[in-house]
Amino acid sequence: MSGPSQESEIPVTDRRQLVEYLIAGGKPREAWRIGTEHEKFGFRLDDLRPPAYEGENGIRAMLEGLTRFGWERIEEHGTLIALAKDGASVSLEPAGQLELSGAPLENLHQTCREAETHLREVKAVASELGLGFLGMGFQPKWRREDMPWMPKGRYRIMRAYMPKVGGLGLDMMTRTCTVQVNLDFADEADMVKKFRVALALQPVATALFADSPFADGRPNGYLSYRSHIWTDTDPHRTGMLDFVFEDGFGFERYVDYMLQVPMYFAYRGGEYVDCAGLDFRDFLAGRLAPLPGEIPSLRDWSDHLTTAFPEVRLKKFLEMRGADGGPWKRLCALPAFWIGLLYDDAALDAAWDLVKDFTREERHALRDGVPKHALALPFRGGRVQDLALAALEIAGAGLSRRARLNASGDNEAGFLEPLIEVARSGVTAAERKLERFHGAWGGSVDPVFHEFAY
Repeated sequence: MSGPSQESEIPVTDRRQLVEYLIAGGKPREAWRIGTEHEKFGFRLDDLRPPAYEGENGIRAMLEGLTRFGWERIEEHGTLIALAKDGASVSLEPAGQLELSGAPLENLHQTCREAETHLREVKAVASELGLGFLGMGFQPKWRREDMPWMPKGRYRIMRAYMPKVGGLGLDMMTRTCTVQVNLDFADEADMVKKFRVALALQPVATALFADSPFADGRPNGYLSYRSHIWTDTDPHRTGMLDFVFEDGFGFERYVDYMLQVPMYFAYRGGEYVDCAGLDFRDFLAGRLAPLPGEIPSLRDWSDHLTTAFPEVRLKKFLEMRGADGGPWKRLCALPAFWIGLLYDDAALDAAWDLVKDFTREERHALRDGVPKHALALPFRGGRVQDLALAALEIAGAGLSRRARLNASGDNEAGFLEPLIEVARSGVTAAERKLERFHGAWGGSVDPVFHEFAY
């Protein structure tokens, strides 16, 4: 989850400024970049418990250790909460999940090197502290009450508010991990087409990356329980955003949506001011009770944009949010999937042809069914597996046409191989872990921490 925005303090005196903020995200094709974010669970090697913030082998010690690699400290009231270097950051999710927010990069070869370098640094520090890190979509063993909380003001406000609007919001905060990719658009028309394709195919990504079959040490009945968690987190800020597929959708309509999303906070003088459940429109009118007479700045608007959690999110770029966290190769595969579909014109056209006649009911059936059934979910006389294979074929062709080569002359299409293997077999990572749970692991989830740690 994001920290305070670095946007300007220019006051917002007209609604048009909110629209123009999004419009300003448009970039020429040569300036399009790839930003990959991925989260992972820390655990103590001796007892598998998640580390607290404090302590000799706590999360703060983990961040301190990473500074040897040139990362600069970011503090909140003297408390180390994040690191930054060369356009990237390492930050903390609410229960200490460690997140890399990667730098905006030009190609997938750079993206994969970035992920590999980060994981190598993490492993070097973690091994000294008696820690390990695991990539999965949901904490497989520990209960919600077993999870620590990190000392960040934003999380304090969300922790108090979440139980008021959904039953699983605190699980979302403390027990989920994801990998997502942030991609650029040229203009409004390009944004709309990419948004629609990405939203319609997000359940396919969820199915391909499904890797959260356990909760509280036993099977939970889902293949992507992380995805299911979002269905009972907060209905005002999650979901499939049906209006994206309506005629006339664009930046204006997304601003309308965000103005209907209740606030969490405003950031003032280094403090998070609790505004949970309040209306940003009252803020625009200077009627926000915790900040009487104040109007928002563009920084406030930027912060507010981070507090909606739909399957695809618009800021000054588009965020693909449907995938469970996973191993290193899948961290490279997610951006490959979406870059192949969205950054090549022919691929984008083909992807739109694939999904443009999906009905609202079909889109929701995919979203609602994939967390439990993944690739085996029936769809139009076949299964989601068939849809995944078609999407991967389009993505592979798009990556080949991009022709971004590494030193060995390889293009980016090879990064799709882990997903092609899953799609062809129809067997997800979640199902492979369940097979081990019922077989070699003898009904215990403990082996997952050792067999699948980074």
